[in-house]
Amino acid sequence: MATLIEISDPADARLADYRDLRDVELRKSLESSEGLFLAEGEKVVRRAVTGGFEPRSFLMAPKWLDGLADVLESTDAPCYVMSEQAAEQVTGFHVHRGALASMERRPLPSVESVLAGARSVLVLEDIVDHTNVGAIFRSGAALGFDAVLLAPRCADPLYRRSIKVAMGAVFALPWTRLPDWYEALPSLSAAGFTTVALTLADDAVDIEKAVEGVDKVALVLGSEGHGLSPRWQQAADRRAIIPMSAGIDSLNVAAATAVACYVTARR
Repeated sequence: MATLIEISDPADARLADYRDLRDVELRKSLESSEGLFLAEGEKVVRRAVTGGFEPRSFLMAPKWLDGLADVLESTDAPCYVMSEQAAEQVTGFHVHRGALASMERRPLPSVESVLAGARSVLVLEDIVDHTNVGAIFRSGAALGFDAVLLAPRCADPLYRRSIKVAMGAVFALPWTRLPDWYEALPSLSAAGFTTVALTLADDAVDIEKAVEGVDKVALVLGSEGHGLSPRWQQAADRRAIIPMSAGIDSLNVAAATAVACYVTARR
């Protein structure tokens, strides 16, 4: 069972994992070097532990102890108990969901193991906004996709904001990073997937037509600003659009993913 440790001093060295959560660059450096990530909120903390991730520690206000009692009983990690006001001084913001957990990262699995048995996967190229990455994971999980592959420069799915927006879907949906950006799509085609790139290319067809009759499909999504790179657009087996009206040419990448996942799931 977790050891409950009451702390009143926000400067206590044992709270280093939780410090300055609003400083994105500092957090990225710390979490990478220490091999950790943070889960926020009762549901997300529970889903991280259920997903097999090992807690390093917990930080929560007293009123959240009962709600997470079963989680705390399942681990020997320390649980630091503080007032909400003191926790805010540590983290830099009001933890309105009351509970945080520092979790150990796991080594990324191979692409082959992530794709084993998969029929529908999402492939992300250079999507750098953590909120968009989290929303994409949530849509993929909700609509029955089997896995997510990320290009090397994509935002971290285990960053706190990504996890929060995904409502813990990053713990349930298998994912990994692609080791070879240039040959990523040809490799998927060789593995039996039809790669369908969402793009405004001249030869793009309606997404419903692009996935019709396809067994194993990989939906390919590009960055928020410029969309897919020319290399990935050309390397994809098919190019697809979501038909628009009223002079709008495209949706935000997270919204487009939700629509494309829904259409693909019905194929």
